[in-house]
Amino acid sequence: MTEKIIPLADLRYLNKIPVIPARLEAPTGLLADTRARPLHDLRISITDRCNFRCVYCMPKEVFDKDYAFLPQSSLLSFEEITRITSLFVAHGVEKIRLTGGEPLLRKNVEKLIAMLSALRTPDGRELDLTLTTNGSLLARKAQALKDAGLKRVTVSLDALDDKVFKQMNDVDFAVSDVLEGIEAAHRVGLGPIKINMVVKGGMNDQEIVPMARHFKGSPYILRFIEYMDVGASNGWKMDEVIPSSEVIRRINAEMPLEAIAPNYVSETAGRWRYVDGGGEIGAISSVTQAFCSDCSRARLSTEGKLYTCLFATGGHDLRALMRGGNTDEEISTAIAHIWRARTDRYSELRTANTDGLQSERKVEMSYIGG
Repeated sequence: MTEKIIPLADLRYLNKIPVIPARLEAPTGLLADTRARPLHDLRISITDRCNFRCVYCMPKEVFDKDYAFLPQSSLLSFEEITRITSLFVAHGVEKIRLTGGEPLLRKNVEKLIAMLSALRTPDGRELDLTLTTNGSLLARKAQALKDAGLKRVTVSLDALDDKVFKQMNDVDFAVSDVLEGIEAAHRVGLGPIKINMVVKGGMNDQEIVPMARHFKGSPYILRFIEYMDVGASNGWKMDEVIPSSEVIRRINAEMPLEAIAPNYVSETAGRWRYVDGGGEIGAISSVTQAFCSDCSRARLSTEGKLYTCLFATGGHDLRALMRGGNTDEEISTAIAHIWRARTDRYSELRTANTDGLQSERKVEMSYIGG
């Protein structure tokens, strides 16, 4: 008898194999959790690898050359991702975001996009299929992504100053290459393009106004994200968080802003537009203004673990069900059972003294995606 060896990298977080309820059910598209939050968005991490070592996500001192990334056999195949996504769509998911790591590092990602873009909601509508990227490979892949059926991209860019940006990405990658990728994506119609800047106090907060000034009047929507306590690798401290209110204050002092209404109820970013008509910006107040009450997002890790919160300490092993021979009806019922029991509200519970909440090991952003 051959003994099965399970790689340690596959056991990095606490996970449970979901229980299949005795009574199976057909999806209605109307799932809601214990706080009446619907299931609307699914974020799928398709790789835990990245070619950047951003200080707030994959710091080099942790994710070094000896770090054990997930083995290829652990990753969900494109067919498995499409299968599980179709079950989420039947439950009401309308927006899919591919993330990572850096999702464009996943070989033949265009094939997966084509497979997902063929899915339809129960009433026959196309999905809002998007992707978040650091932009390093975007210039060469933009056309193929568009041709495969991708709708939009969100690009991470944490500074315009090359020195500051290289300090943030820690791999000596230049701003100009990211800007080239953004322009390429715009040319092929992957828009509206959103640009995300994670603001870390004492490192890149001096870039807030220059970033706003640069993208004002452009076709792009710049969004500022408060530095978050995701995982345990980034050494998060509350005093390094620049509140969104301060971000808006700094920009408004030079380029007057006015608040505008959200696009939809569970939108994470507060919206502002320039009074002179120069476009809009967003602010994601993930620390200072919790938006747990409206959160409609589920997350699927690279190897098929379902997480119901970005700050979760454990997940639900859907891959085990798929590879264990369970039917779509059984897996769909398990998903419904998990979502209905969801109680997550980490950000609402967080305070400046986070020791109690941080005592348990939370899932890393590089593993689950932002």
